[in-house]
Amino acid sequence: MFLEKIDDTNDLKKLNRKELKELANEVRAALINKISKAGGHSGPNLGMVEMTVALHYVFDSPNDKFVFDVSHQSYPHKILTGRKEAFLDEEHFHDVTGYTNPLESEHDMFTIGHTSTSVSLALGLAIGRDLNKKAENIIAIIGDGSLSGGEALEAIDYAGEYNKNLIIIVNDNDQSIAENHGGIYQTLKELRDTNGTSNNNIFTSFGLDYKYLDDGHDIEKLIELFESVKNIDHPIVLHIHTIKGKGLPYAEVNKEAWHAGGPFNVADGTYKFVDEDDQTLFDSLTNLLNANKKAIVVNAGTPMGLGFIEPVRKEYVERGQFIDVGIAEENAMAMISGIAKNGGIPVFGTFAPFLQRTYDQLSHDLCLNNNPATILVLSAGVYGMNSNTHIALCDIAMFAHIPNLIYLAPTTKEEYLQMFKYATTQKDHPIAIRVPVQMIESGQEDTTDYSIHNKSQIVQQGNDIAIIGVSNLLPLALKTAQKYKEDTGKNITVINPKFLTGLDEELLNDLTNNHRLIITLEDGELEGGYGHRISSFYGMTEMKVKNYGISKAFHTDFNADELLAQHGISVDQLVTYMKNS
Repeated sequence: MFLEKIDDTNDLKKLNRKELKELANEVRAALINKISKAGGHSGPNLGMVEMTVALHYVFDSPNDKFVFDVSHQSYPHKILTGRKEAFLDEEHFHDVTGYTNPLESEHDMFTIGHTSTSVSLALGLAIGRDLNKKAENIIAIIGDGSLSGGEALEAIDYAGEYNKNLIIIVNDNDQSIAENHGGIYQTLKELRDTNGTSNNNIFTSFGLDYKYLDDGHDIEKLIELFESVKNIDHPIVLHIHTIKGKGLPYAEVNKEAWHAGGPFNVADGTYKFVDEDDQTLFDSLTNLLNANKKAIVVNAGTPMGLGFIEPVRKEYVERGQFIDVGIAEENAMAMISGIAKNGGIPVFGTFAPFLQRTYDQLSHDLCLNNNPATILVLSAGVYGMNSNTHIALCDIAMFAHIPNLIYLAPTTKEEYLQMFKYATTQKDHPIAIRVPVQMIESGQEDTTDYSIHNKSQIVQQGNDIAIIGVSNLLPLALKTAQKYKEDTGKNITVINPKFLTGLDEELLNDLTNNHRLIITLEDGELEGGYGHRISSFYGMTEMKVKNYGISKAFHTDFNADELLAQHGISVDQLVTYMKNS
């Protein structure tokens, strides 16, 4: 066993080449041990084992600085930099995050979970080095799937005129999360097919030096390559061909399914826990596509989030009704504006944390032009993703102040379907729908006319106190009202706002007749959210307003109910407050 002797990267440098190969096998075994029991990013990390061993053998981290794009392929790096117990011992599985984190180790430069950032960050490190007149290697490790992101292309463009040490490793496994899309990937294929000799070379066209390695799992060749560029005095791209999922046959074959996932049985790759996926979202999209040939679904590298897994999306791709632009959300947002302008019916769906990247295109290209596209916002709020790199607790504040945009928040399957129908048939405004994390079925058809904007729904009529439950927190508001009645015998009002970009002023004025207290439950950050607009509305009146929501911080690795309770948002805490108010 060599891994048990590796406590830092200096221990690794003492091994010979044969021992390094065995170490790589042990690192891969440690990876499989953890991801099979606790889940995580499988394919990206399995494909990076030999490269990471070679990087740490040749370079001198943390003096030489590594920047991992997305950093979901940094598990081998963590194993080799003093964090191996988090992959070997189940009691320590949660000691580290799934991404690089400077709070864990000096070998991690940044907390990163989004794509296409590494070259820009590495350029910043390089310029900082230059300003301090230091000498160190700066290495950006970027997957081929990330090259479609605008930030990556902007950084590579600037790197072409930079004139000092910068090493850009392109880890090319011919796969993003799903398959890659875009002309750049035809260029990468030509380079792979010609062993890096094709004249059609995007990197040299930007003015960058270039080297290619076809076998990214040959440790000796990797070491030779890295030694040849160590302390180089100009930017260079090392284009390295690897296999995503290397070491697990089923992960190598089905790369999309094995990008990431939950615990699995190593012997056959079956998952230990299988959730029944709700088909409402997928069915609403395919029903639209089948009924209207002018409709199209646009996605940015995460088609499985919409239910369009590889076997089922082929038909719609061939019909020209499904487009995956790759990891390029900004492009997708501007495209749907153009599609809508020219008579199409576009629906762009992606995970809420990635919509942060589209802010300018959302505001300027889409909403300023007031084109009737539909945006499906997935996994927003406290019950969505819970890593500080992937949370979406600011989406309401982000969308709320953009003119022309209507942000709808369904709380049931029936509301979602009615809102989706409205969004994809109206021609007046861009519409975003905050898709519920759980599709609760009410059993009652929603017949609301959503063309009448900013009308809230009184779900339960009462008096004295009203609770406004925003989005995924409406069920909590109803449970609170039920508990309050059990304790006091009094009915209070429960309101479902439905429209998050506007207020139902008529209803709010009516509440002043027989209510003294309004409580808002924000499904996200309190500051700048829906509740604060309620407070502002009542500011000059005698109505008392209590806003509940999540504090402004990068919360991470949280349990949703526990995080809510820490902010006073639980049935018992809310009932206690109402009794004492």
